Amino acid sequence: MEPELTLMAVHAHPDDEVLGTGGLLARCAAEGIRTVLVTCTNGDAGDDSGGLKPGDAGHDAPEVARRRLAELEESARLLGIDHVEVLGYRDSGMVGWATNDDPAAFSNIAAGESAGRLAELMERYRPQVVVTYDENGGYGHPDHIQAHRIAVAAAESTGIPDKLYYTAMPRSGIKQMLDYAASAGLDLGFEPDDDFGTPDELVHGVVDVSAHFDSKRKALEAHASQGDNIFLLRLPEEVQRLVFGTEAFTRVFSRVAVPDHEDDLFTGLRAAASG
Repeated sequence: MEPELTLMAVHAHPDDEVLGTGGLLARCAAEGIRTVLVTCTNGDAGDDSGGLKPGDAGHDAPEVARRRLAELEESARLLGIDHVEVLGYRDSGMVGWATNDDPAAFSNIAAGESAGRLAELMERYRPQVVVTYDENGGYGHPDHIQAHRIAVAAAESTGIPDKLYYTAMPRSGIKQMLDYAASAGLDLGFEPDDDFGTPDELVHGVVDVSAHFDSKRKALEAHASQGDNIFLLRLPEEVQRLVFGTEAFTRVFSRVAVPDHEDDLFTGLRAAASG
């Protein structure tokens, strides 16, 4: 008997699950595909409820972790995620922060140790599809890069996933968003470099998740402690719908036959599961 179809998303912090994979997770859940979210850190390198930042005297990291993990639980509920596994490593913080130097920070943990823990989860859940970040972690965050490393290592060591994908931000999609905002007289508050995002030729899968827009936005709102950093929540709904309506992916490998461009990350797997 074939195991049930399972998606595993490997992310660094509470809230990372929403932007690049929230729609995919919600869509898979709605289709009866088992969804597993692995969050590597507890997100404690954030502002505490008193406004203190990491490194400030009196910063309450345990309080930040408790709050962010509670937000993660609510986000997972809104997206319909079946299983949430938190590895519980310490948040490394952004590049250049003093928290980068903490030996217990996720980015400083030996990859073999954390990859071994992730491999155990792959053995338990047997995901056919695994999604994580690219080699640069999307934008260079140390924890995203480490999550990429251990996800690739666990996939390779176990040989379990049939398909591995990286989240992608197509450059054409970024341009479309910027052009739309300019035509509508909207200030997005940022101006990306020309090389920001994923070259279109490296985008192999674009999944329509527009039916799950409300769930994705509510899940993002559930991470209220990060609201100041999530600029998309401050944009008009029409821009949010444009951005949140699809999610894109780079295919790293597939052990089943697939077309060059997919609109379903489970292409080639559904027939085997139902057979």
